[in-house]
Amino acid sequence: MYNIGDRLVYPMHGAGVVEAIEEKEVLDEKRFYYVMKMPIGDVKVMIPVNNTEEIGIRDVATHAEAEIVIAKFVETTPDTASNWNKRYRENMEKIRSGDLTDIAYVAKTLMLKEKMKGLSMGERKMLQSVKQILISELVIALETDSDALTERLANIVADDVERLAKEAEAATFVVEVKPEQEKKEYTIEVQKEVKEDEAVPSDA
Repeated sequence: MYNIGDRLVYPMHGAGVVEAIEEKEVLDEKRFYYVMKMPIGDVKVMIPVNNTEEIGIRDVATHAEAEIVIAKFVETTPDTASNWNKRYRENMEKIRSGDLTDIAYVAKTLMLKEKMKGLSMGERKMLQSVKQILISELVIALETDSDALTERLANIVADDVERLAKEAEAATFVVEVKPEQEKKEYTIEVQKEVKEDEAVPSDA
């Protein structure tokens, strides 16, 4: 059982702090609920005390665990070219898992795709949701504010977009100079043959 002040993650919703434990009557049935306040939008959610394990409630990540997730967010360059339906299903499964690393991966994938190719309406809604889930937990774990964290993640994605654009430009440049390289190699071979022919009379 959790207590007032505990920091929890509610899968598909986000993280928050238990503000109260109250008895409520819902559908003619009295039950106890955790009243959890989330750090974004001053939202409160009610979690049935007896269903926490079934729902998948867990503790908020530690500061060290959150920094590891940020580091993976920096390092990961997801594949944004896969089939839309397949990608959507896979992303939804990751979000439902409640795993912070998986949630960060989905957020990175959609944030990159938004900047590079654009998102469908369904993916835009998913991005909005997954960013709220990710940021709500990282804000609590890192003890920072949502604006600063949002800017930090946006800067990481912007750096990736710039890097990927430079890599694409460099790949195009290699293709353009390749014929010139082949021409240069051919010229060197001809020069070698001429020198060998000129060497014959001097040996005689």
